Amino acid sequence: MKTSKLLAAGVLAVAIGAPIAGFLVDTNVAQPITSSGVRLPFLHGSAADPITGPSELASLERANAWLNSPPLTAPALRGKVVVVDFWTYTCINWLRTLPYVRAWHEKYRDQGLVVVGVHAPEFSFEKNLDNVRRSVKDMRIDYPVAVDSEHIIWRAFRNQYWPALYFLDAQGRIRHRQFGEGAYEQSEMVIQMLLAEAGNGGSERDSVSVEGRGLEAAADWRNLKSPENYLGYARTENFASAGAAPDRPRRYDVPERLRLNEWGLSGDWTVKAEAAAVNAPNGRVAYRFHARDVHLVMGPAAPGTSVRFRVLIDGQPPGPAHGIDVDEQGYGILAEQRLHQLIRQPKPIVDRLFEIEFLGPGAEVFAFTFG
Repeated sequence: MKTSKLLAAGVLAVAIGAPIAGFLVDTNVAQPITSSGVRLPFLHGSAADPITGPSELASLERANAWLNSPPLTAPALRGKVVVVDFWTYTCINWLRTLPYVRAWHEKYRDQGLVVVGVHAPEFSFEKNLDNVRRSVKDMRIDYPVAVDSEHIIWRAFRNQYWPALYFLDAQGRIRHRQFGEGAYEQSEMVIQMLLAEAGNGGSERDSVSVEGRGLEAAADWRNLKSPENYLGYARTENFASAGAAPDRPRRYDVPERLRLNEWGLSGDWTVKAEAAAVNAPNGRVAYRFHARDVHLVMGPAAPGTSVRFRVLIDGQPPGPAHGIDVDEQGYGILAEQRLHQLIRQPKPIVDRLFEIEFLGPGAEVFAFTFG
């Protein structure tokens, strides 16, 4: 064990000796800052009024549904070390933590660890249980998942972030919190020490070895200068097309030039509070960005339908810079409401113009994220 880890272990051992850990991630959550001074989110959040009454774990009884498990209750979890992971399936920040949570579940479940994923939706379509069930299967999640469509569990924990991890001891007390990406080794040390405290942990102190792939790969923070942005009028920033008409169909044009992190629409669109919806073929979104990866939360407006689309980068097919949801010519099919990876480009990373054109109507676009 390295000296730095021994010192950290000593700090943690003292910290988790109290019912509420003193050694916590700061709830102000400092964010990564690039060399250009751009502040970038490694988590995102939503404030909610806390509920009163039941303890945090007791709120699990109010889940809308359970996946991978019968309903879990606070009494049933007594004696177990519990990690509660708040997630929503379109969140790129959470997706990049998933390999670690999955690995902790595999490594420590026979030693008394129970991981409970709490799916708390951000977008309205994420309340659809079939969408959540499909995501759990596609993302190879086999630990228990509580579906929290009304954010009741979220409020009981007074949570504000995706992703958020809460570490509870065998008596059901919150002993540590981790908000956002990172601090994986520290989080695993907390698990090890809580298991040892409960009499279930061994002497092993090695950390899991994880390599995220696809959407789960770590962000290229050094080259990331484009923050998350929404396309619905309630939360968007840097919309450059003239004459926005909320909740009404309108023809838009992309300005001749977009500055970094500006975006625009071309064609017949209806901009709604949560998303922008394309009303006719050949509607286009343009976005000037600086990042390795471009992701877009989008889906067909009507379940069971599909819309073909094409992606360009600087006016050309992406070729080797294509993401997992398009081919080298930039073509893809929109058939599910989820996060799509459209660009993963090789270095050098510079300012580029991203465009997506929908070859038919019926698509809704919700949010860009970058990596």
